[in-house]
Amino acid sequence: MEQNLAKMIDHTQLKPDTPKEKITQICEEAKEHHFASVCVNPHWVENCFDILKDTDVKVCTVIGFPLGATTKETKAFETRQAIEKGATEVDMVINVGELKSGNTDVVQADIEAVVREAEGKALVKVIIETSLLSEDEKVTASKLAKAAGADYVKTSTGFSGGGATVEDISLMRKTVGPDMGVKASGGVRDYEGAKAMIEAGATRIGASSGIAIVNGKQGTSDY
Repeated sequence: MEQNLAKMIDHTQLKPDTPKEKITQICEEAKEHHFASVCVNPHWVENCFDILKDTDVKVCTVIGFPLGATTKETKAFETRQAIEKGATEVDMVINVGELKSGNTDVVQADIEAVVREAEGKALVKVIIETSLLSEDEKVTASKLAKAAGADYVKTSTGFSGGGATVEDISLMRKTVGPDMGVKASGGVRDYEGAKAMIEAGATRIGASSGIAIVNGKQGTSDY
């Protein structure tokens, strides 16, 4: 069971004060437990690639993180550079302000800019930041991510005061259908929490408590 669950976990470390030793540590942990990926800030992508290049663990990074308010050109550049340095998965943050302004064409174009850069080279997960959205906005954002050609829709950055909920995962799964990935991130700390997200429709879990999750223990970090 540990092995199957581990393959659904992005072993995550995105805090701004994370030292290089911690990045090395999570890579070694990911190798040991065969997690799907390590998810790190862009600066650390090359380091992670060097450690993980001969393993089954992918390197995932974040784009436009954590606010999503950079320009689409900046997000496209971040994506291109991250892929050049070894990332094969990118988790981008939508422009939440434009979504709330009703400018869905701007939001979709923002996602498409990243999808174009990643096409054939990296999976794209779209962070919609559910804690800031109404139910209708969650549905709209999920639909825009799917229309833009993204591979996953993802709940949260973990930096906006709220994380994944079973209700949001269920809503997102219902919205995007059975074939698109859904990632639960933020606040998933233990096996039971991860299991509940998977049962609600999640196909990937983003957590810094990956080891606790697969060992059936309680983690301590929100992300």
